[in-house]
Formats: sequence, C-alpha cells, structure tokens
Amino acid sequence: MKKILIIGATSAIAEATARVFATREDSLYLVGRRLAALQTIADDLKVRGAAAVGLEVMDANDIEAHADMLERAARELGGLDIVLVAYGTLSDQQACETSVELTLQELHCNCISVVALLTLIAQRFSRAQSGTVAVISSVAGDRGRQSNYVYGSAKSLVTTFTSGLRQRLYKYGVSVITVKPGFVDTPMTAAFPKGPLWAQPERIAQGIVRAIDRSSTIVYLPGFWRPIMGIIRTIPERIFQRLSL
Repeated sequence: MKKILIIGATSAIAEATARVFATREDSLYLVGRRLAALQTIADDLKVRGAAAVGLEVMDANDIEAHADMLERAARELGGLDIVLVAYGTLSDQQACETSVELTLQELHCNCISVVALLTLIAQRFSRAQSGTVAVISSVAGDRGRQSNYVYGSAKSLVTTFTSGLRQRLYKYGVSVITVKPGFVDTPMTAAFPKGPLWAQPERIAQGIVRAIDRSSTIVYLPGFWRPIMGIIRTIPERIFQRLSL
C-alpha cells in the first residue's frame, strides 16, 4: 500500500490516475482548488477501494502555502511515497500576446509554482532517501510553436527542471518522472476539434501508473508521441519558422 499525494487532484488526468491507485488500495491525499469537486472525488475513491482519502483546498499559485500542505499530507498519510504534480492551465496564446500580465500569470502557474513545489518535495525525499515524484509536463514543451509557445515554454522549463532534479536525486534513491502527454480529451480541451491523435484521460492514467511502477524517467503518453516529437525537434529552424503549427 502506497501513500500518495496528488496536487491538482480535480484535473481529469489526476482523477483518472487516483482511481487506478484506489483500486490498488493505496492511501491518497488530494489537493485542489474546489472543495465540492475534491469531496466528490474522495467519496468515489473510497468506494473504489482506497485505504484512506484525505483532502485539502489549496491554490498552487500560493507558493507560501506549499510547505504547510506537504506537512499536513505527510502527517495524515503517515509519510509520503509518491507525489503526483498534475495541475496547470491551458494558456490562451492570443490573449497572452497582447498582455504581459497574463503571460506572466500563465508562466507562474505552469512553471514557477511547479518549480517551487518540486524544490520542497525534493528536500523531503532526499532526506528520506526514497520516494517518487511524477510531474505532468507536455509534448508542447519539446519545441516552441506559434500556436502555444507561452504554454509550451512553461512546460519546457518543467521538463528541464525535472531532468536536473532527476540527476541530482538519483544518488538518494528518488525517482523523478517527467510525464509528457499529447492531446487529451478533457474539460480543459472541450472546445478543440478531436482527431485520431487524441487520447482519453484513462489511457494517460494507466501510463502514469505504469511509469511510476517502473521508475521510468521520461514518458510520452500515448507512446506514439515520442517519434512524432523526435521528428518535429529535428526540423531545421529556417524551415520550421515557415510552418503553420
């Protein structure tokens, strides 16, 4: 039985992942911004078999709240084995292009607050010389594109930060997993037209749990995104700048 903290627990991917953990009778501590949604998810997880479910309302943008939240989660669960960082916003690229304030706001939510949180988690797990932290980044971070470069640059920072963190924490027996989903059919992407490259949250959740079980490093979900992004990364910049992506 694992003791698992999920931050951003009301997101579709996080909820689907929590359901997998619940069927394995793990203990869960859910953190999110919406109390009613957290309570509904918690009740469902108990029915599905979770050994225990705690919850807490927190806005991850409030960096000062991170340390106390981690202490409460560890105290309620009796320790922490796994932390899943699964929150973020899908930036409105066009709006960001005309607003410095909005751009900085999106960067703060999608990368700065994540870095702050991971720094505290790393301190805790390095002291314990054990633990797994899985962080949801995105394939969007592999290369900046005109359609979403504010969001993509934030995810790129997260990917680079977790790479360094993984190397630093390896000697302590701590696993750091960078999760890079592609297009996922969630409420956040409801307005987008869907096609064959889109995946359901449940498929992503299975991949996250599998990556945690295997102590993976970087995982693309679904897996076909790895070769797709490999090709995109190799396009010369002089050609890439002319593409409508």
